[in-house]
Amino acid sequence: MEEPEIKKEVPVEGGDEPPTSQDDDIQLNQKISELEQQLATCQDKLKRSLADFQNLEKKTRADIESGINAKLDKFLLSFLTIYDDLVRAKEILKKENPNAQGLDSILKNTESLLAEYEVFPIDALGEIFDPNLHEAIAVIEDANLDENTITKEIRKGYISHKKTLRPTLVEISKKPQSK
Repeated sequence: MEEPEIKKEVPVEGGDEPPTSQDDDIQLNQKISELEQQLATCQDKLKRSLADFQNLEKKTRADIESGINAKLDKFLLSFLTIYDDLVRAKEILKKENPNAQGLDSILKNTESLLAEYEVFPIDALGEIFDPNLHEAIAVIEDANLDENTITKEIRKGYISHKKTLRPTLVEISKKPQSK
């Protein structure tokens, strides 16, 4: 014997009538639109966070490099004072004793070390005074020279990585003033 078929009714939310397919489409489109807005917001936040991170990384790298360069510059300035003393000692020794070969080799090694770390002397003699590279501490009057020509180096200056580490102390020329 066959049993009679029993129909079960599925309760529908919000009313007695089942939703139409058009209502489903509208709800799905609204949900898709909301999710697309959330996605766009999340993508924007991600882009901003990435940009912030990259900026922080650049700034941190620059700060570290700046700190290292400042310490290196301080060390090099102290080292250059010792180098200047060695050069003066060599000049005195050569006047008294022509055999200063040991000091010559020390100075050559020192110059090689400076060049290795891209520290180079500033050539100033005969050049026009540049306040970025030179510091004038004496002035002489000379009608034969152009105005602000460097006539004498009093202390050698040095440049490192296109930055003046120590300016050259110089004497410059001025034209005599007519009376």
